[in-house]
Amino acid sequence: MHQPTQWHQWGPEAFALAAAGNKPVLLDIGAVWCHWCHVMDRESYESEEIAAILNEHFVAVKVDRDERPDVDARYQVAVAAINGQGGWPLTVFLTPEGKPFYGGTYFPPVDGYGRPSFKRILMAIAEAFRERRGEVEQESEGLMHALEHAEGMAGHHGEFSPRVIAQMVQSALGSFDREQGGFSAMPKFPHAPVVDLLLDWYARTGEEQVRHVAAFTLEKMARGGVYDQLAGGFHRYSVDERWCVPHFEKMAYDNSELLKNYVHAFQVTGEKFFAETAHGILRWLRQVLSDREKGGYYGSQDADINLHDDGDYFTWTLDEARAVLTAEELAVAAAHYDIGEQGEMHHNPEKNVLWMSRTVGQIAAEQKRAESEVSARLASARQKMLAARLQRPTPFVDRTLYTNWNALCIAAVLRAARVLGEEDEEAFALRSLDRLLAEAWSADGLRHVIAYAEDSGAARPAGVLDDYAYTILACLEAYESTGELRYFTHAQQIAARMIDGFHDAEGGGFFDLDTCESPAALGALAMRRKPFQDAPTPAGNSAAALALLRLHALNGEERLRELAVGTLEVFAGVVEKFGIYAATYGLAALWLAQPHVQVIVFGQDALADELYTAAVAPFLLTKTVLRVRDAARIEEALPATLAATVRELPGVKQGRSLALLCSNFACQPPLHSVAELGSALREAARQGN
Repeated sequence: MHQPTQWHQWGPEAFALAAAGNKPVLLDIGAVWCHWCHVMDRESYESEEIAAILNEHFVAVKVDRDERPDVDARYQVAVAAINGQGGWPLTVFLTPEGKPFYGGTYFPPVDGYGRPSFKRILMAIAEAFRERRGEVEQESEGLMHALEHAEGMAGHHGEFSPRVIAQMVQSALGSFDREQGGFSAMPKFPHAPVVDLLLDWYARTGEEQVRHVAAFTLEKMARGGVYDQLAGGFHRYSVDERWCVPHFEKMAYDNSELLKNYVHAFQVTGEKFFAETAHGILRWLRQVLSDREKGGYYGSQDADINLHDDGDYFTWTLDEARAVLTAEELAVAAAHYDIGEQGEMHHNPEKNVLWMSRTVGQIAAEQKRAESEVSARLASARQKMLAARLQRPTPFVDRTLYTNWNALCIAAVLRAARVLGEEDEEAFALRSLDRLLAEAWSADGLRHVIAYAEDSGAARPAGVLDDYAYTILACLEAYESTGELRYFTHAQQIAARMIDGFHDAEGGGFFDLDTCESPAALGALAMRRKPFQDAPTPAGNSAAALALLRLHALNGEERLRELAVGTLEVFAGVVEKFGIYAATYGLAALWLAQPHVQVIVFGQDALADELYTAAVAPFLLTKTVLRVRDAARIEEALPATLAATVRELPGVKQGRSLALLCSNFACQPPLHSVAELGSALREAARQGN
């Protein structure tokens, strides 16, 4: 608002103004956490000279990509069609009808980075629009035609085959970085869905190579600078191949999905390091990204304080560390976190990114100290450094509560809480879900925003497909955690609304936007998309299919399974080409191809507690664990189909403590010991292989 550029909100008013003035539209799409968005804001949009050009020759429209993912998704595809890649800030030039004809990402204020200056771009486009309007219109029409055939705008039907799961596993193995972990060279992004796919494959097959790829990747990430070694939580990605130097913004959605990875890795391997990393993510969510008073998870934490900052809040010079630590603590911390005179940051070579250079055992051997002494000094150093860091100016936290990201966090925290015994975090996640359902869900559908950081009275955008699919999954996790059937009922109601509003009855699959909403708000790019690629959050169609299959596994409604199969078939003809970038499709394929397993634990004594713990402990993606404390109230605790399946089984009516293992709505004889249950679960995993 303080900038000299005259910004307009996205909407018909801005395009009407452009038409009336016969001006092109400059569309700037960014995010509060985006470093280069801040740079372009300061360099260009706060420049009186550039603002004067914009205000005279353009109608400038600014969009927050987190608030309007529907707008962002469409124009990202447009810019990728123009120059091969999108990103943020996204800078797009449109006709007054909203048709894109030119675009890019960051443009410098002067010629540089191999790019023309923003000023030169603006003047050239203004002249072209004024003097060669026919060429501009022709360019925009050609681009519109290309967009109609772009990924996500149309399906690629084929017959679903469970072979896609093995193909994705092989794709991950083939792209694995054997030296540093991960699935690319540089930059390195987390790929949470494919890691889950690998962990499930190992749980079923015991293939050590698959275990190594998943575990080694997670270990390298958690020991790298991409993980916040002091406060916990992961930065968005690493700019190098070693997971060392990150882009320092921290996103709710990255941390929710990685939280599940580390919990699942702990279940599969039993290694405490993975549990400790999961606890670190939970700690950061609790301390930084949570509305502890009302419930809810905030959107993101920024990377920087100002234009000249590049992660200074998170990094350390040797002198900064020396100022807060004793000599003994510094000796241990410097060895562990690789703190030296020469750091990793290009803008300030003295700044060190903290990463685990040496283990406690290695430091103990090198410094001839007991491991217990090294651990104690390291813990003290970490506490002091974090306390000192909290005194620095803190990067901005976007306190907007987005429905889709909250649902991801709620589902992940509930799953982690069951495995790690985090009762307080479970209670907070449930309170957050209750707030989501109370404030964002109604008979009219879901809203994309639960609450803005500051209540300005602005209308909240309608929910997109992600909001619905993720919220269904969050409700199912809540039902599994509590046994409260109301959460299952909410999941069914939201699924019904998702089907009514988003399902393509003719072509199969789901559109990203509610067909009940007017497409006019999206202007020229109102064509409905069918999101399929994880980018970077789980793709809407894959998540919707997964949600429907998980619902079907509990209520037996065959139509839900049919809709999920139809959705997977829409993309079956192209999924192999996307490999790990469509891994959520692979997770949905697992639920379709493998038997779904429910473990139902009856009773409320010590034996029932032990059976429940034993049921939760092993990892299997297609497993659901439910607790029924009072066998006389089965109908109040289980969906009707499942209740009818188990009601008459031996021992249930008598109220004995036992566990039932059911698969595809058929149950084995009751299990009365932890050993029996463990054996049955191992056999269920093998049968699914």
